[in-house]
Amino acid sequence: MTPASPSLSNPNISSPVIAIDGPSASGKGTVAALVAQSLGFHYLDSGAIYRVTAYAAQSAGVALEDETALAALARALKLHFDGGEVFLDGHPVGDAIRCEEAGRSASRIAALPALRLALLERQRAFRAAPGLVTDGRDMGSVVFPDAALKIFLTASAEERAQRRYKQLIGKGLDANLANLLRDLKERDARDAARSAAPLQQTADAVLLDTTSLNIQQAVQQVLDWWQLKVAQSSIV
Repeated sequence: MTPASPSLSNPNISSPVIAIDGPSASGKGTVAALVAQSLGFHYLDSGAIYRVTAYAAQSAGVALEDETALAALARALKLHFDGGEVFLDGHPVGDAIRCEEAGRSASRIAALPALRLALLERQRAFRAAPGLVTDGRDMGSVVFPDAALKIFLTASAEERAQRRYKQLIGKGLDANLANLLRDLKERDARDAARSAAPLQQTADAVLLDTTSLNIQQAVQQVLDWWQLKVAQSSIV
């Protein structure tokens, strides 16, 4: 596979952003984290913020349909990331927010406009020198529209279900491949159909289909695109 070279904006700005968007289980989080590590950039897992919000809401007895209460809770969250772990009120919650139920809950509340607005500035605050790599569903379209490099990273639903299945089995958890595939397709449809920041490939984002790629190949492609842009920019 030889993807087309992306058309990118100037990365030589203060704290450039590489935005990687895509559907669930596409591998965008792993790719983004490794790219950030390679470049020495900061990393933001935007999905974790929604998962933590859903987890905090359920812990506090806030209904996932109560948009006003969820937005208020999101603004007050005492949340921080450290060494790849997610902390809420000073306590690690990484394991609790990575289960399938947490992902479904996050997808439900992510469709609420008031909640997305409440979390917008919180996400933008992660932008800092020397740069930021972030993944999600609207990083390039809404949160960081001026991102220097925008990538839409995807894979077939069947491949994504297989990856999730292997991941869960590897952790010693029960998993059903057919159910995972059904859930992924339902979540894809929900994320693409929502009125607030739907999942979509923007016109200025390059497509990276990882169906036939391993993680190392996908990471290298992103790094190649980044280095190409940096070189083009220095010539200009």
